[in-house]
Amino acid sequence: MCRNIHTLHNFDPPATSDEVHAAALQYVRKVAGTTKPSKANQAAFDAAVAEIAHTTQHLLDDLVTHAPPKNREEEAAKKRARAVASGRYAG
Repeated sequence: MCRNIHTLHNFDPPATSDEVHAAALQYVRKVAGTTKPSKANQAAFDAAVAEIAHTTQHLLDDLVTHAPPKNREEEAAKKRARAVASGRYAG
């Protein structure tokens, strides 16, 4: 669906409110089909982002797992390595 939405569950440290908001924003942008809504749609767009971020935070707070938390730096390094291997990352 949205390549820019990253997994937020089961990380140490937990996802921040900024990360949750960014994921909600990416979701709404994808569903709405625009990155910048018109003035007429701005309020609806912003309300949707706020509601989705709120609901996402509740979901993350309520999820239960027995798996050990993932390390953010290790997961980012794995993602970069996969991108390099596939030729999608040059930096």
